[in-house]
Amino acid sequence: MQAVLLIDFGSTYTKVTIVDLDREEVLGTARAGTTVETNIMEGLHAALAQIPEPAGGWNFIRKLACSSAAGGLKMMASGLVKELTAEAARRAALGAGARVMEIFSYELTAQDLAKIISAKPDIFLLAGGTDGGNKEIMLKNAEILSTLPFSLPVVVAGNKAAAAQAADLLRRRHDPVVVADNVMPDLGVLAVDSARLAIRDIFLSHIVHAKGLDKAEEFLERILMPTPAAVLSAAELLAEGQGSERGLGELMIVDVGGATTDVHSIAKGEPSKPNVMFKGLPEPYAKRTVEGDLGMRYSSEALVEASGRKLYDVLGWRDDQVAAQLELYKKDPWLIPQTEEEAQFDLAMGRMAVSLAVERHVGTIEVVYTPFGATYVQHGKDLTPLPAVIGTGGVLLHNPHVWEILKGSVFNPGEPTLLKPQNPSFYLDKDYILAAMGLLREVAPQAALRIMKKYVVKLEEV
Repeated sequence: MQAVLLIDFGSTYTKVTIVDLDREEVLGTARAGTTVETNIMEGLHAALAQIPEPAGGWNFIRKLACSSAAGGLKMMASGLVKELTAEAARRAALGAGARVMEIFSYELTAQDLAKIISAKPDIFLLAGGTDGGNKEIMLKNAEILSTLPFSLPVVVAGNKAAAAQAADLLRRRHDPVVVADNVMPDLGVLAVDSARLAIRDIFLSHIVHAKGLDKAEEFLERILMPTPAAVLSAAELLAEGQGSERGLGELMIVDVGGATTDVHSIAKGEPSKPNVMFKGLPEPYAKRTVEGDLGMRYSSEALVEASGRKLYDVLGWRDDQVAAQLELYKKDPWLIPQTEEEAQFDLAMGRMAVSLAVERHVGTIEVVYTPFGATYVQHGKDLTPLPAVIGTGGVLLHNPHVWEILKGSVFNPGEPTLLKPQNPSFYLDKDYILAAMGLLREVAPQAALRIMKKYVVKLEEV
């Protein structure tokens, strides 16, 4: 038996998955509360203890991990124009698995600096200007950032003519400072891979230690990446296949968590109807969005607020009933519904989280009237023809009405401008293994793909 231990140090739970590479089977999964505030190994050992050991104990050939503990990878970024280089910087950070706290555009102000000091991000991404374009703003922002009262890692990914000079200014205060390729070398051209790699390298070399996760590395081989990056990697593998092993094709993954709801789409998202014109930045084929106000536990109050009166209408509950349930979540973020009312509340919250997160992820279409008549303009991804939506996350594993929750991802004729999938098949990550398979992809990609195809199950229509 070739046993591999795969660990996800999550914001709420530490999840472990043990697979046998010989048989390409999941030998066991378990979870326990993440204990980063004391010793992260406590939660890991508690999770491992739930999986029966074979005679002679485990002999793991690999031990790999990802993490979103201690707030995950928190980032801020700045660019020149909000819709251009600042947006490119945001996409680079999201693609690297970060939780983006703020994106600034143009010259940083005193108020912007105060926000950075208050939030103290793990990494700052400094962009601005196309290659050969504006240099002044990025250099001025580098100078402003060098006045911060603390050091933090900075990735410079702007105009290549000013990048080295900006890095020199930043090194007066900050360490490390890494220069990556410009996230927008030409107008309307995205090139985020170099910045994503730089962010990941800093995460591995500095952030893991800063969050106390290095205690786990004495036991592990290493922590490879932030958890969202592992899920995105698994999504790409499941969609595209590996070698002779075919994938599922274009797909979306909706990950409903305790703190956030993440959506990953692996799709071109080009206009699917004739006479539709695309406008705006090109969309990445592998796209991730994260909604920090749509979590099931830590962000439950924000989710209720974002849902407006829809949640109350669906439940038929009074304000005080909703407030009482939210208070339970505040006291115990690891709460699993025990009563019919609690399950009903989780179902409604899950449906709202999925609906709102997918709504923010997909593109929109609008009618524009010209002297030659009406034309249609698309912004973002058209995911109406997408064939597969995969659900993952605690609410989907612990609620019997998974289909009802995932229906929140589907196109609604009452909201015709939102380009949600029209008729997708639904799948469930029933053993919560997607992040683990993103890790396994690093060492055994075909095995990871075959395991996903075995354990990510298609749901029957109800």
